[in-house]
Amino acid sequence: MPALASDLRKTLENTVVKARDLAERGAREALMGLAVGANEPFSSMSEQERKLRNRQRARGRQLGDQRDPQKGSQSIERLVREMAYEHWHRMLFARFLAENQLLIEPSSGVSISLDECEELAAEEGTDLWGLAAQYAQSMLPQIFRVDDPVLAAKLPLEIRQQLQGLVAELAAEVFTASDSLGWTYQFWQTKRKKEVNDSGVKIGADEISPVTQLFTEDYMVDFLLDNTLGAWHAGKVFAENPQLASNAQSEDDLRQALALPGCPWSYLRFVKSDDGHWAPAAGTFEGWPKTAAELKCLDPCMGSGHFVVAMFERMVALRLVEGEQIESAAVAAVIEVNLFGLEIDPRCTQIAAFNLALAAWRRVGHCKLPAMNLACSGLAPNTQEADWLAMAGDNERLRNGMERLNRLFQKAALLGSLINPRAAEGNLLVAAFHELQPLLEQALAQESQDDTAYEMAVTARGLAKAAEILADQFTLVATNVPYLGSGKQEGELRDYCERVHPDAKADLATCFVDRCLSFCAPSGSTVLVTPQNWLFLGTYKKLRERLLEVVKWDSVVRLGEHAFASAPVTARKDDAPAADQAAITNVVGMMLFSGGG
Repeated sequence: MPALASDLRKTLENTVVKARDLAERGAREALMGLAVGANEPFSSMSEQERKLRNRQRARGRQLGDQRDPQKGSQSIERLVREMAYEHWHRMLFARFLAENQLLIEPSSGVSISLDECEELAAEEGTDLWGLAAQYAQSMLPQIFRVDDPVLAAKLPLEIRQQLQGLVAELAAEVFTASDSLGWTYQFWQTKRKKEVNDSGVKIGADEISPVTQLFTEDYMVDFLLDNTLGAWHAGKVFAENPQLASNAQSEDDLRQALALPGCPWSYLRFVKSDDGHWAPAAGTFEGWPKTAAELKCLDPCMGSGHFVVAMFERMVALRLVEGEQIESAAVAAVIEVNLFGLEIDPRCTQIAAFNLALAAWRRVGHCKLPAMNLACSGLAPNTQEADWLAMAGDNERLRNGMERLNRLFQKAALLGSLINPRAAEGNLLVAAFHELQPLLEQALAQESQDDTAYEMAVTARGLAKAAEILADQFTLVATNVPYLGSGKQEGELRDYCERVHPDAKADLATCFVDRCLSFCAPSGSTVLVTPQNWLFLGTYKKLRERLLEVVKWDSVVRLGEHAFASAPVTARKDDAPAADQAAITNVVGMMLFSGGG
């Protein structure tokens, strides 16, 4: 599929910016109409409306909205943003599904067109996009909570109609381009990012996600994965067919010989030795497992899932060439066993999950997919510890596990994937997090009147999944790290980086270089898009010395200015770690390290 054309990208940006303003205005009106922020419900409200109000307030508190214990009133700002996002993206995802012939009418189980959906909507006395959004929600239970209170409340009719108009006006090509989903969330954050940057505030939990969002260009992803997964595959093929490495006339000949269906390894690079034998420029990763089934790939800052989907396509091709007989089985196995992702922003995590589901369904048609190993590393308990631990009842082992979760994720909205359970807990057993799952599922299955406890259980389930991934180790770690100089960081983030990553502390980017290496299994590798300034500035001398001693540098690629199509062109020329992060976005490099752990 082609990338989104520049004119359509601009149209999509304008549409998404308008949609956020409209959706947040509608969400605020809807929540105020339910008295969610007020100290008491309106006297005219029905019993059903009062119950929904209580559910909304519980949801808001788990998101971090604060209740005034004296007045009884409650902030609704986080809930407004959550509700706006969910309603708009449910419609947007429905259009993505429809334009890819993947919108399923649930009673028949067959895909329907937008015209057919409109006809069904007329029969049911509803509107096209409202019905399409319902179908999308039922198809995507891992993405849209079926019991989510923010989707139980409707936006005002006028707002809904305007949002539906925005969805309908977008060209069909927007929904079939390879990178559109990646752009949608960056554009959702456009206005917020400008507000934060213009304010000059230090970057904390509320600001870090919009400020550090930066869409990774296709060629960066392809280069890094082709020269790891592709190079590993080449090494296996050369071992079985040594003549190929000596008889090929050019790199193009080798790429054509190694190409797999849907996986051309276009950026895979080779070098020729003096004796005339070709070899992958980055090596063949002999320490990796011998089969694709054993590979574990992680993006710890996955954003909207660009690396995750690209790893998915390559892993499916590798499983098929190794003998997997049925494509749908290979797709399910890759999702269940090979792919992992973490993201600080829960909304971005949701888009990444949809992106992966869409990639899978484009290959094999709509089917039930296994649970994805994608989790939000930025969720926080947002409740009193005693209430949190009460979910474990009298089971001391489970209570200890819940206490560990609470301690690990207190600052999750600020730290995200920097959280390292192995470092914090020594020989922490990942199995301890698995043991929490039955308890949490049991809590969610209970018909309880306590909305607060239910929302806590939903959050705890997400934290347990994130903790499993954060404590694990991987064959390949691939990401575009977040860029943020220490001078722009809020105190708690800066203090954490200084304490945990002392020789990488000058930028969040280099702290993530450190963290990604700790995600690697002893024979694993990490490939990163990072600023290049840390390769030569004196601030990072100790970091460079340490990494030169403890890991193998397989590749370093300088990209220079204009590397990103979506960022302004500036250069960072001084040694000041507090320089604005925008000054380094176009002077970046790609690094490939082996031997983490």
